[in-house]
Amino acid sequence: MRTAARLRAFGTTIFTEMSALATQTGAINLGQGFPDTDGAPEIVAAAERALRSGAANQYAPLAGVPELCAAIAAHQHRRYGLTVDPHDGVQVTFGATEAIAATMLGLLEPGDEVVVLEPFYDSYAAAIAMAGATRRLVALRPPDFALDVGALAAAARGARMLVLNSPHNPTGRVLTRAELEAVARACVDNDLIAVTDEVYEHLVFDGEHVPLATLPGMAERTLTISSAGKSFSFTGWKIGWASGPPPLVGAVRSAKQFLSFAGGTPLQHAVAAALADAERHVGPLRAALQASRDRLCDGLGRLGMTVCVPEGGYFVNADIAPLGEHDARRWCRALPARAGVVAIPTSAFYGDAGAAPTLVRFAFCKRPEVIDAALERLRDAHGVVAEP
Repeated sequence: MRTAARLRAFGTTIFTEMSALATQTGAINLGQGFPDTDGAPEIVAAAERALRSGAANQYAPLAGVPELCAAIAAHQHRRYGLTVDPHDGVQVTFGATEAIAATMLGLLEPGDEVVVLEPFYDSYAAAIAMAGATRRLVALRPPDFALDVGALAAAARGARMLVLNSPHNPTGRVLTRAELEAVARACVDNDLIAVTDEVYEHLVFDGEHVPLATLPGMAERTLTISSAGKSFSFTGWKIGWASGPPPLVGAVRSAKQFLSFAGGTPLQHAVAAALADAERHVGPLRAALQASRDRLCDGLGRLGMTVCVPEGGYFVNADIAPLGEHDARRWCRALPARAGVVAIPTSAFYGDAGAAPTLVRFAFCKRPEVIDAALERLRDAHGVVAEP
């Protein structure tokens, strides 16, 4: 009795493996991207009120509770000028990961080809495989992770779909308007469906987040995915959504109904309240994360690593080659026992594992004292004396 062939190659995710090592060794977990503090207490209070109301503890409608669907549509219009139908243009999901899976299952036929920028969040590959489709990879390479427009145009020919993640995990890149315009041209010229993963949309430190759907010719072909977990520091709530043209959202809904149907009803009500006043909640979080980014980047640089400073998101990538290391996977697997710190080899996010052999991803969505403790452990383990 074996796992289906289409999933056999994926095995256990690198996050599961490294988080298990963190638990076994008591290491500081800078691998998996979850904050170590909760979001705003007002949002928790909204969830408590919903839990105690008695009316919000049963199944939500398949599309999501109407208040949340309306809040998502209003957010898209208020922030980006996008017109979204709150009834047929929004589908609430169990986090962005389910939205991605339902999108692939609902819109792809076996044999379809999907353009994906690599490195990529690992669920993309698995969801594409579950739909019987295949990937066409366009590499973003260190140190600047710039988009190769020529490679993108070539990959788009004959494809069915393009998946775009900006702000990008794991690199922290925020694609420029010029890069996004090139993506839009490729989609329009080749009649591609665009699927955009924008879960870090509120967490941009440098540059500007421009949704692909706002560019000419893209609103009618773009499915936008986001979630509350990253924006409001409630990653365990797993409240995500897909929004866009009703035909695309309808396809997602067709698959979603047979995955989990609906749930998290009280939390959906709380997220509706959070989105109604998003900037007030997100502003302090963004400022704190930017300070944590700078703290970790500075510390890793003092240890001798070459740091790729991220423009958004939760993660920083650092090159360990200056430390005399040549294999980030081996280094990361030894790190919990050696230094009491967990990090992720960036090559885990590439289809080509040799694309970034000495690059390591660290999460900075942690309290300052946790970052400082991790840096101290790394310094001690490598015998490095930081410059003043």
